[in-house]
Parts: sequence; structure tokens; C-alpha cells
Amino acid sequence: MTDRAFFKSFAGLIGALVALTVVIFIIAQMVGGKPSKVETTADAKAVAERIKPVGEVTVGTAEPVRAVEVSSNPVMEAIIPSAQAAPADKGKTVYEGTCVACHGGGIAGAPKFGDKAAWAPRIALGIKTLHQQAIKGFQGKTGMMPPKGGNMSLSDADVMAAVDYMVGHSK
Repeated sequence: MTDRAFFKSFAGLIGALVALTVVIFIIAQMVGGKPSKVETTADAKAVAERIKPVGEVTVGTAEPVRAVEVSSNPVMEAIIPSAQAAPADKGKTVYEGTCVACHGGGIAGAPKFGDKAAWAPRIALGIKTLHQQAIKGFQGKTGMMPPKGGNMSLSDADVMAAVDYMVGHSK
């Protein structure tokens, strides 16, 4: 067989396979039909109910605090309910949601909530210094305070409210 004859045979075989593929594709389209349109009008609460977590971890009696602010999406609002506390309760809410982890038991040298003797030298530094140390973090002789208590999603105002709440109960 010459090269020319082989090329003609090979080209004919490739052409036949392409034609067979096109015919099979057309038959599959006729037999398969068109896919039905999927309903996308699911109720936001039904979606939230199906994908909600099995459980929730809370510390003390605190309400869950939102870590990230989300846009007004009805599905996300149903999954992560807004935890907006009243301004007067903000310090207590932040304390119970974040600060109690260390200040509740004196972890890492943290002064316990309500311990007047432990808080007295810190209060003597002034409230502005306490606010700054709580926001930026502080390494002291008896322990350390991570920036924003380790919860970087808190705003500076939230941290200051929590400090004011703890100081108010430790005088």
C-alpha cells in the first residue's frame, strides 16, 4: 500500500467516524428531549431551614454576635439572625460573647470580672489607656491581652463598651 492509498483510506475512516458522531448526537437530541425548567422560586425560609447548622455554640446566656456584616439578603438574614443589641446592653453582649472566655476565669492573667483588687491598678491607669490596651493588645507582667480580645471582627466601639462594662462592675 502506498502512502497516497493509506492517506485516502485513513481520511475516509476519519470522515465516516465524524459522520457517525454527528448522527448519534442528532438521535440523542431527539430521544432525550428538552430538559424541563427548574423552579427557582424557593422560599427563603425554606432554604434557610434546609441549610441551617445542626447546633449552635454560645457562651453563658449571650446572644450570638455577628462576625461579618452581610447585605440585606433574606436567606442570610434567616440563617444568621441579626444580633443588634441596644447601645446600653452592647458592653454586656460583647463581654458575654467574647471577653468572658478569659475574664470569666482569669485565663492568661486576665483580671476576673468583678474582682476589685485585680482591677484597681488597671483602673488607676485611666479608661483611655484601658481602651487602647484592649483594642491594640497588651503584654503585661502578669499576663497578656490580645488585640480586641482575639475577636478581630469587633469594632473599636464594641471593645470600649465591653471595657466600660467590666470596669463598671469592678469598682
